[in-house]
Amino acid sequence: MTADVAAIVLAAGQGTRFRSDTAKVLHRAAGRSLLGHVLEAVRPLELGQVLVVVGHQADEVSAEVEARRLPGAGIVLQAEQRGTGHAVQEAVPALDPGIRRVLILPGDTPLLTPEVLTELLTAGHAGGALLTARMSDPSGYGRVVRAEAGTVARVVEHRDATPAERAIDEINAGMYLLDRELLESALARLSDDNAQGELYLTDVVELLAGQGAPVAAVVAEAARIAGVNDRSQLAVAAAALRRAHLEHLMREVGVSVTDPATTYVDVDVEVARDAVLLPGTILESGTTVGPRSVIGPHSHLTRCTIGADVTLHSTRASDAVVGDGATVGPYTHLRPGTQLGRSTKVGAFAETKNAVVGEGSKVPHLAYVGDATIGEQVNISCGVITVNYDGRTKSHTTIEDGAFVGCDTMLIAPVTIGAGAYTAAGSTITDDVPARALAIARSRQTVKEGWVDRR
Repeated sequence: MTADVAAIVLAAGQGTRFRSDTAKVLHRAAGRSLLGHVLEAVRPLELGQVLVVVGHQADEVSAEVEARRLPGAGIVLQAEQRGTGHAVQEAVPALDPGIRRVLILPGDTPLLTPEVLTELLTAGHAGGALLTARMSDPSGYGRVVRAEAGTVARVVEHRDATPAERAIDEINAGMYLLDRELLESALARLSDDNAQGELYLTDVVELLAGQGAPVAAVVAEAARIAGVNDRSQLAVAAAALRRAHLEHLMREVGVSVTDPATTYVDVDVEVARDAVLLPGTILESGTTVGPRSVIGPHSHLTRCTIGADVTLHSTRASDAVVGDGATVGPYTHLRPGTQLGRSTKVGAFAETKNAVVGEGSKVPHLAYVGDATIGEQVNISCGVITVNYDGRTKSHTTIEDGAFVGCDTMLIAPVTIGAGAYTAAGSTITDDVPARALAIARSRQTVKEGWVDRR
């Protein structure tokens, strides 16, 4: 049972090594913030409470917590950052009465998994347990000093460690499961007598061992507990997350990825069975791809819903919906508000925005369709533009079922083309066209014989 366990996630720091105006935990890796990855690792545990300690850019970090919609999540403000021990001191008074154990996690470990946390939850010991890892180069990490019984005697921060302690290759991951009462007692005895003048959470481990409630060590894979402290480490973590997600899609779902090295898929993107992702494909958060669809090469989708049996070649799309069996591209731009119906076609160098295109309709090439509703089985010929903006306001164009809009037609909105109507090539349409009529809006051709010679 985990209902009596609360998580305290430490997310108050600025992250100076990022050299950024954005708080470290808000930087994104594979479509999620660093903090978001940690909260998603916690979600399956179904804990009784999750407290996120915020400080730097508190409002923005709090908004990120709210966006994750994690049950039992709450915010604790650490107005003055005086170390990890101080952060936990600030959070403990906000714990619910029924909480008996406390899971303490840093907010910058995006590779953390629920499986690793489950190992920590089930370790069990008098004082609790902490996650450790073995590293060939442990520089910068706190070292785990073990007692003869194998439990942890203390954790020594790198800058406070002796040469002998720095030679230890077992490092502290900064992730703990501690008995609440023992934790509260130890927190009250923390001292800032150290190189940084801060209250170290690591000192709790030695205090518990000293009172006969030692902490067990749970050794984890180093990659799983690695923190992200600069942009280089962020890139490494993002690559690992994308690689793991592609492996999941290929092995567990049944998605073909032609070249994983050039395919970038965020971790919350859903791709259905028998879909194919070709080289150069980028699928960002909020995107779903239906079965048997072929995406790419060189397509970039953000928050798009792609149906089944879609072919989408060399396309940039955001906040768009593409219906089953549609064909899009190459070199197509689907802007926000685009909704393509079943078996539609939007082709080369076409652009759509806030446009609904009905079943079987075609926008084959070199056209702009914006702020428009297009019915079923409509043909939009080459060079057509819905002229939706007059410099002050945007207006709507309606093209009803079965209409045929000739090449190089300008549709000056607001305007309606009736069902089955035609417009002649090169027309500038300013008035509604009745159903099954032909609209011609252009000057008659004048030919002046011998004009060149006379000139």
